[in-house]
Amino acid sequence: MDRKIDSPCIMTIFGGTGDLTHRKLIPALYNLFHEGMLPQGFLVVGVGRKDKNHESYREELKASVEKHSRFKLNKDVWELFSQKIHYYRMEITHSEDYDGLKSYLNSLDTSFSTEGNRLYYLSVAPSFFETVTCNLHAFGMAENNSSWQRLIIEKPFGHDLKTAQYLNKIISEVFPQENIFRIDHYLGKEMLQNILVIRFGNAMFESFWNSRYIENIQITSSETLGIKNRADYYDSSGALRDMLQNHMLQLLALVAMEPPASIDAKSIRDEKIKLLRSITRNNLGTIKENIVRGQYSDGAIGSREVPAYRNESGIPRESNTETFIAASLMAGNFRWGNMPFYLRTGKRMRQKITKVIIEFKSLPEILYFKEYKGMQPNLMEIRIQPSEGVSFSFNAKKPGTHNEIANVKMDFCQNCSLEHNSPEAYERLLADALKNDQTLFTSWDEIEASWMLVDNIAQLWNEEKPDFPNYKPDTFGPPEADELLAKKGHKWWNE
Repeated sequence: MDRKIDSPCIMTIFGGTGDLTHRKLIPALYNLFHEGMLPQGFLVVGVGRKDKNHESYREELKASVEKHSRFKLNKDVWELFSQKIHYYRMEITHSEDYDGLKSYLNSLDTSFSTEGNRLYYLSVAPSFFETVTCNLHAFGMAENNSSWQRLIIEKPFGHDLKTAQYLNKIISEVFPQENIFRIDHYLGKEMLQNILVIRFGNAMFESFWNSRYIENIQITSSETLGIKNRADYYDSSGALRDMLQNHMLQLLALVAMEPPASIDAKSIRDEKIKLLRSITRNNLGTIKENIVRGQYSDGAIGSREVPAYRNESGIPRESNTETFIAASLMAGNFRWGNMPFYLRTGKRMRQKITKVIIEFKSLPEILYFKEYKGMQPNLMEIRIQPSEGVSFSFNAKKPGTHNEIANVKMDFCQNCSLEHNSPEAYERLLADALKNDQTLFTSWDEIEASWMLVDNIAQLWNEEKPDFPNYKPDTFGPPEADELLAKKGHKWWNE
């Protein structure tokens, strides 16, 4: 984040008393303020239905900042920052309450010279997206005339292609596309942003970044936890909609896209869209053979027993919602040819990790090396979370008289020494929204392309009853996920 935010505004958070506001949004804004990134004319208005005043609201947020901020809370900094935080009580489903909100925001404009600029953040359930947006329009709070008004909307953006198209139509009638920020917090992660630099800033990598030199690319995002308190949302979404439709396909697009003409938002988005559309176009007829789903059973993680998904609180006993998905996808373009991309994501798995593995093609077994043991493919690993970094493994002879090969690894750990200085994802994304930079936000065309693929998978699954549960906790998913790669002579790189 190399450019200070100059434009004053009021950031209005609908869902101002919710978990996201406490854990992510306010700590991120405090960190930006701590680093001198926020303009003098900047205010936060938390909107909620609970009966609070400014002081009680600030005290609750202070506790959240103490717990979740990457900076230790500084009393003097907090005192200055907290004066920028205000609370407004209303029911977001009551249209008549928006007139009062408008008057309140206008009064703050006058008192703090925020010039009518607004950043509306919808930290509410998806069922309220339309309600809030339409009321902002009805009460003249999104005119975008002499001042600007922007909208940040959290995922999920629709439940399928049809609902996503409807939601996009509603929102686009109120806000121009350039003022709509569809947030995917994965795109704000430091190492994920670094993928483009690693690819296009190093000739040794970009020269080999194609199917002539790469055997396959694997993208894994796994969790050791279950669904926690998200039963209602998760059972209607599953791993397919919760992870594959957004996070996983966005990761794939960044790894596989063509070099953009420039680093501006439009150029990067254009290349991502081309990649996503090529995947959608070339895999619809082979979904059944290239997609595996799973659901965890009961079992043990270490010494702790955990329930099966169907026994989690709030989950129907006959639920067929998947908690795991593995996919083999191909991009129909010249760079990647018939090379497979393997994606997998799941809950209650052995590791909490998000990573990309690039497996390079093995050299022919020439006579000289037939005597050696331990030869492995060259691997490049890009670690996105919880640790951040890049490693590259290659073959070298073990010292000694035996003909054995050691797998040697060069490793760069990005957050080993920089952990406390690396911005959180929401810091970067909020700062970019305030700067009107959409590079790290998802465009409508990307969402539409990803829903086309996901809808076809969901349609197939609706026609078949799965044999659930089919994998134990503390594993790498169902056996079929290994078979998916084995039939092409590949394996998951789990360690």
